[in-house]
Amino acid sequence: MNKTTFSFILLILLAVVMFVVNLFFGSIHLDAAEVINALLGRDSESVTSFVVVQSRLPQAITALLCGAGLAVSGLMLQTIFHNPLADPSILGVNSGASLGVAFVMLVLGGSFAAANTTLSGFLLIVVAAFIGAICIIGLLLLFARYVKGNITLLIVGIMVSYLTSSVISLLNYSATEQGVHSYIVWGLGNFGGIGLKNMPMFAGAMLLCIGLAVTLIKPLNALQLGSAYARNLGINLQRTRTTLLITTGLIAAIATAFCGPISFIGLAVPHMVRLMSRTANHRVLVPMTLLAGAIIGLVCNWLCALPSDGTTIPINVITPFFGVPIILYVLLQKRHSN
Repeated sequence: MNKTTFSFILLILLAVVMFVVNLFFGSIHLDAAEVINALLGRDSESVTSFVVVQSRLPQAITALLCGAGLAVSGLMLQTIFHNPLADPSILGVNSGASLGVAFVMLVLGGSFAAANTTLSGFLLIVVAAFIGAICIIGLLLLFARYVKGNITLLIVGIMVSYLTSSVISLLNYSATEQGVHSYIVWGLGNFGGIGLKNMPMFAGAMLLCIGLAVTLIKPLNALQLGSAYARNLGINLQRTRTTLLITTGLIAAIATAFCGPISFIGLAVPHMVRLMSRTANHRVLVPMTLLAGAIIGLVCNWLCALPSDGTTIPINVITPFFGVPIILYVLLQKRHSN
């Protein structure tokens, strides 16, 4: 068994273990037999069944898919921009989603009515975040038609992010105390907002984007060797860049709309996988990044549920504790090598 195969098996086992841990351990202590009975559908009216099936199971699935999607999105962006600090938030997609949520929370007061249709609560936040993210994706695609250099496009994304952040600050300044508090809580991230009723929509959209990312392995391998090399292999650079932007943008849009702006997973996990695999081949990096991202998402979700008083802490309180050391290590290694 070679090192790559062993790493794949280890990551798969860790993902399975952490998924099980998320189901059996949380802020409320439950006996293993009770959890198993709840998962098998026995005594479906009990409190245990509600905690396991309606809360822990959707959270575990959300953490797995969101972690995997954000991680592979970060890998693709770091490859196309040749920038180790690129992640799903750097193009301004997260900021666009945040602006949409800020508008409905701080300006509309959390509800919207038009044409005999009223939206409020979680559904309104998802719709607003997705519309905001899609608007930024459309703006980036428009710039991508006229901007040839990836670095210039990256700078455009950063400037868009700064602009949307300024608008959000203005909305916060003139909003009510309750509205600001609600927006801050949303911005801290949470894997627990998706119930079983909304899971098919979230899981289907995220799996579709992840599947599209897997189909881009060949052009990603070519792009890391330079645009000229990729062009000689017959790869349409404009089309590939557009597809990559759409894929990474949609992943960030879906994750942010349903879970809030999750930090550091898309930035740190690709570096962690490169350090572990010691390869630049995306046929290895993409599946390993998906698995590692799923594991990190599950670990963060479990750590958030550790408080024993029945409460959970936000995701973005946990992610910097593993993300920051990895990024600092990578930066120090690059400085040492130079």
